[in-house]
Amino acid sequence: MKTIIGNSNKVLSVDLSTGIFDVIEIPDELYKYYLGSKGLGLKLLFDRMRPGIDPFDAENLIAFMPGAFMGTNAPCSGRWSAVTKSPLTGIILSTSCGGPFGMSLRTSGWDGLLVSGKAEEFSYLYIDSAGAIIKNAESLRGKSTFDAHDYLAEQGGVITIGPAGENLVRFANALSGHRFLGRGGIGAVMGSKNLKAIVAKGGEFKIEPADKQLFEQSRKLAIRQINSNKTTSVSYRNFGTRANVKPCSEANILPVNNFSDGSHPLAHNISGEHYKAQFSPKYQTCKPCNILCGQKGNFNGTTMTIPEYETVGLLGSNLGIFDPVAVAKLGNFCGEMGMDTISAGGTLGWAIEATQKGLIQSQLEFSNPESIFAMLKDIALGNGLGKDLAMGSRLASKKYGGESFAIQTKGMELPAYDPRGSFGQALSYAVANRGGCHLNGYLIAQEIFFKLLNPFKARGKAAYVAFLQNIKEIIDSLHTCTFTQFAYLLEPPLVKYTPKIVLAFLMQYLHPLAIQLIDYSLFNKMWRAITGIKISNIEMLQAGERIYVLERYMNTREGISAKDDTLPTKLLKEFRRTDSRKKCIPLELMVTKFYTLRGFDKQGVPTQKTLKRLKIEDSYIKNTNL
Repeated sequence: MKTIIGNSNKVLSVDLSTGIFDVIEIPDELYKYYLGSKGLGLKLLFDRMRPGIDPFDAENLIAFMPGAFMGTNAPCSGRWSAVTKSPLTGIILSTSCGGPFGMSLRTSGWDGLLVSGKAEEFSYLYIDSAGAIIKNAESLRGKSTFDAHDYLAEQGGVITIGPAGENLVRFANALSGHRFLGRGGIGAVMGSKNLKAIVAKGGEFKIEPADKQLFEQSRKLAIRQINSNKTTSVSYRNFGTRANVKPCSEANILPVNNFSDGSHPLAHNISGEHYKAQFSPKYQTCKPCNILCGQKGNFNGTTMTIPEYETVGLLGSNLGIFDPVAVAKLGNFCGEMGMDTISAGGTLGWAIEATQKGLIQSQLEFSNPESIFAMLKDIALGNGLGKDLAMGSRLASKKYGGESFAIQTKGMELPAYDPRGSFGQALSYAVANRGGCHLNGYLIAQEIFFKLLNPFKARGKAAYVAFLQNIKEIIDSLHTCTFTQFAYLLEPPLVKYTPKIVLAFLMQYLHPLAIQLIDYSLFNKMWRAITGIKISNIEMLQAGERIYVLERYMNTREGISAKDDTLPTKLLKEFRRTDSRKKCIPLELMVTKFYTLRGFDKQGVPTQKTLKRLKIEDSYIKNTNL
């Protein structure tokens, strides 16, 4: 078996229209600036993809990008990214997955795969170290993600779509193992290219770090910090992300009945504690993983994935469903069909409220899982009203009315945290590059879980969102699990041993100092040890900033501006029924401050000074060879 030290510096480029493949050589300078995985994927698209194309056009590109951590046995390094233009939002999409395809692509010798064009016939793509072969997939047409995956898995690591992707549902996802490229409709982009699946042979190369001693030291420290952090070693390891149900319900931010309420007396039924007590959970995780948040359970003799927090929030409480078995079945069906559970639940929440208000005619009801299941099937197969709901809540509400209660930002439905109880998260939603995303600046943790910031104060929130966005871009470009930030940022001694009351005071009132004192060096130590590329901690943080700003700049070329950095009217003007505070989100104030910190103009566009400082140049025309 051959060995790759650090990066292979090679991305495989495949044109489905012609069947021709090529190798893109990646210089170390690009890794220094963009790190890999998501960051490098964005750069590949920025240099090659014409602004303004339709997401379903053959010219749309998809970059599948494992990072430097993949294959090294670094903790929680089973994650990888994909980047494309989203049919749900019409802007740039990045999405992350923990399935085996990433490992197989990396151990086939590639740092990434860039797919363009459209196959003449329904196909799948086979990848190995020699290149790519387009193969007929007609026998897989209409197959569920699970069935198609099982059929192809003996050939290598698989990423596959289901019927929803084939039918161009705009929030269709793609399955690898038991994990998903979940958000934004990448499954529909694959379907538009007549691409049912991609298989990477894998196992042809082993990956070794450039500095084995530094890597092993860093790896051991990372494992210690993960195992000593209560969130990663206790809450998520025992209860999965469903551990979030209890604190979110107590904080009145659990979405109920299309974000009409923030808590419910039956919320415990869909909590991590209840699923653990009732359904004999066993681990079903990304590989390798040290946190172990993914679980499967026994549901009346049938083994199914236990739904994660976003699924129990959007397909459960948001639809008035608190039967844990019903929620698991709805999530499992979305998985079979290949649909994002967040956008599915958000769109159905809008549809039920629209039905109640007489804007559409349907059998949909809150607390009626049978009606929900039937409509999910219609969405996946493009039947009746389901064909319109397959567009997502933004386009559906534009057609039928009710835009004020379509809970989406930039076309992407919001996850299961009501921002009226978390002002920092409200800002994070509004300025997240891909739309309604909770991960790109996760202030819920600081405001609700750890209680280090006042959730109803605007002070410092712009600075924290910007900083945590930069950290998240680093995480998605190395690539590792987003939950490692709980351990790597909170376990270093300065933070861990500072009394909570002092830490909270510093973070709330002296936020510039607090941010400067956060130790994120472990990410850099492992990346330097693996790649052998020397960059400082400040340079790595700037790489995170560069990646965020590049994606923002790409979106402004698609028409995004300040008008889009907002929230639905329902969240800005209406109060939850159980909300005694009745405070309005000071969104405009926070967004204005955020623009100033980011170096954007009043329209939310990165200034030329900012682009020059970060060495971001328009290179679609100037240079298509990088």
